Amino acid sequence: MSKRFKMHITRRSVLRFFKKLGIALLGLIALFFILHLIFPLPDKVEYSTIITDNKGEVVNAYLTKDQKWRMKTELEEISPILQKTIIAKEDKHFYSHPGVNPFAVVRALFNNVFKMRRTSGASTITMQVAKALQPGKRNIWSKIREMFRAFQLELKYSKKEILQLYLNLVPYGGNIEGVKSASLLYFNKNPDHLSLAEITALSIIPNKPGALVIGRNNDLIIKERNKWLQRFANEKIFTQKEIEDALAEPLDATRRSVPHYIPHLAYKLKKQGGNIIKTNIDLNTQLKTEKLVEDYIRIQKLKNIKNAAVVIIDNKTHKIITYVGSANFYDTTDGGQVNGADAVRQPGSTLKPLLYAMCFDEGLLTPKTIMIDVMVNYNGYALENYDKKFNGYVTVESALEHSLNIPAVKSLQMLGHEQMIQKMSNINFRQIQKDRRKLGLSLILGGCGTTLDELTGLFSSFANDGNYFAPSFIQSDTIFNTSKVISPASNYMINEILSKINRPDFPLNWTATERMPKIAWKTGTSYGRKDAWSIGYNKNYTVGVWTGNFSGVGAADLSGANIATPLLFKIFNTIDYDSDEEWFTQPKDCDIRQVCSETGLIPSEHCTSLVTDYFIPLISSTKVCNNWQEIMLSANEKISFCKSCAPQTGYKKKWFKIVEPEMQAWYEDNRITYQKIPPHNPDCEVIFKGAAPTISFPVNGTEYIINLKNPEPLQLICKTANDVTKVYWYINNKFYKSCNAGESQFFVPSEGIVKISCTDDKGRNRDIKITVKYVKL
Repeated sequence: MSKRFKMHITRRSVLRFFKKLGIALLGLIALFFILHLIFPLPDKVEYSTIITDNKGEVVNAYLTKDQKWRMKTELEEISPILQKTIIAKEDKHFYSHPGVNPFAVVRALFNNVFKMRRTSGASTITMQVAKALQPGKRNIWSKIREMFRAFQLELKYSKKEILQLYLNLVPYGGNIEGVKSASLLYFNKNPDHLSLAEITALSIIPNKPGALVIGRNNDLIIKERNKWLQRFANEKIFTQKEIEDALAEPLDATRRSVPHYIPHLAYKLKKQGGNIIKTNIDLNTQLKTEKLVEDYIRIQKLKNIKNAAVVIIDNKTHKIITYVGSANFYDTTDGGQVNGADAVRQPGSTLKPLLYAMCFDEGLLTPKTIMIDVMVNYNGYALENYDKKFNGYVTVESALEHSLNIPAVKSLQMLGHEQMIQKMSNINFRQIQKDRRKLGLSLILGGCGTTLDELTGLFSSFANDGNYFAPSFIQSDTIFNTSKVISPASNYMINEILSKINRPDFPLNWTATERMPKIAWKTGTSYGRKDAWSIGYNKNYTVGVWTGNFSGVGAADLSGANIATPLLFKIFNTIDYDSDEEWFTQPKDCDIRQVCSETGLIPSEHCTSLVTDYFIPLISSTKVCNNWQEIMLSANEKISFCKSCAPQTGYKKKWFKIVEPEMQAWYEDNRITYQKIPPHNPDCEVIFKGAAPTISFPVNGTEYIINLKNPEPLQLICKTANDVTKVYWYINNKFYKSCNAGESQFFVPSEGIVKISCTDDKGRNRDIKITVKYVKL
């Protein structure tokens, strides 16, 4: 056989070998992808939910469903020194192999077969991740499965992501998994803050998690740690100075408890999902506020007031920096685990600033507009103020300062409650949006449901020129839900009213205002004294305070002014003490004018008492004061005339202030003298046009239940015009009684539908109908 022929056969054999080898490799690759489709990678890892503050420090965390502390380490938390140490110890060729190190596999196989001992040298970092994702018995089949899963991991993830998975799944003894859990529970720091000595100490624990327990076997761990540090030094992985510092570093770590700060907010955010929830909480401010709340409520418990909640918003960033859900999360006497900041409660009078601001924007009112604060009846419901007194004529400014109910209800009636409901729905008042069809005028007195965080968000708009920014709980909230609530002009007017200190809702016995920052605030107390609110703001912060009992039990001393506001002031004194921040400035769309002090309208020639008032040009009313009318009188001023009955001569003219019927009744009840128009000419036969008497009680269309055995009479009350001196009552079209205007009468009605009529001495009449039922009580 020739030499050339032999070479030809050899070349053909080599080509045939490589061809078979290529076919075999292609077959293996095809088999891998088939198996990859049949057996997908089980890479769904459940992590502990961790909550961080605005600095990235862990403030709370929750166990996984399998009761593990498995906290996710983010890529940016894998420091270069952590990466370098783990790769040097576990897998030097991590960045060069495809998930399986063939040389390490051959070496391990050699040791197992020929040296008759087992070795773990073949396991790469990728294979260890595969084992953690799908644990099993230690045998050859498990090793093959790990290799297969390792290839799958390399196919799906980058090397950095695989290293991240490893650091998240590596066991550190007990129920601790992952370097973040270990660094937090053992060293109380994040992984990117660990030293070389601490990283090396942690890296040896997974080899013997039962024998190497931090806090129990620290001397043994230091011994093993130093062995590895010497290896790193021999291999020149770190500088000699780094090694010396690490060798000298003591190990006094022990297992710590997971922090459980901001428990109410943490639980609220956990329900929304996510492994790492980065809040905007300023932990320093949070802890200070919690201490203030706990100490304050400890004293208030003597008054049977057991709880409080606080929300603080940074007005410049719109971030919630403090969130206190109760006075003490662990206090079971009044449900300390209830989240008072997120609980739906009656808001009392806290919505009045928004109402008046909306009325300013609609041109219905200005701060000096005069309103009437007297008894009024709405569909059988007699309104009253918090102090159960009526004040007669009041300005809108005074009505808001004193939180008067009657002017507020009248203002809402002018504005339309649907408009206010829509405005509040637009800025995420969830319960109001849900109940919008049930709500009416009582909305402004607290007859609705709101939460503390909703109200605090609303008041933060007053610190932002009337612009609402949805408060941000977490750092990923970079796009804010914004809405124009009120104009800068009306916003400024509200700020000026709410920042006055000389107010009835200023807390009694409060003397710490000397260094307190200037704030605007509004209080509120719900029906039955079950909820007390005080919400304040300046340019820096908005602070919302709720006090009360989660049990729903009212307390006699509970009020926004005397219970919630002192806590509000304490918080401002703590978080913004002696602030030099400038106050809100008057915007361009807000101007000043002179108005009549008796009406708040543009003065006429008869107005002598003038005051300055804010107004919105082209929006605010330009109506001229018409508070006076000229009346023709007899020479002795005892009889008034109209144009039809005035004599040719012998009369004179005199100006009288117009006094509304309800104000006449208020003057009479309070024995206040006022200028009355003399009775009209009794010989006049003209029936006057104008305001007929208003029957304020009984209420038209109302059903009255009367005790059959002891029937009580119903009271007849009417309000008349200023020129009326006498009224005449009719029951079912039959004359009943006559009396002076302003006097009340009583009668016992018959059963069934009863018609009641009231006619004044000018011939003007008003009819109503009521239904009467007699029952045995």
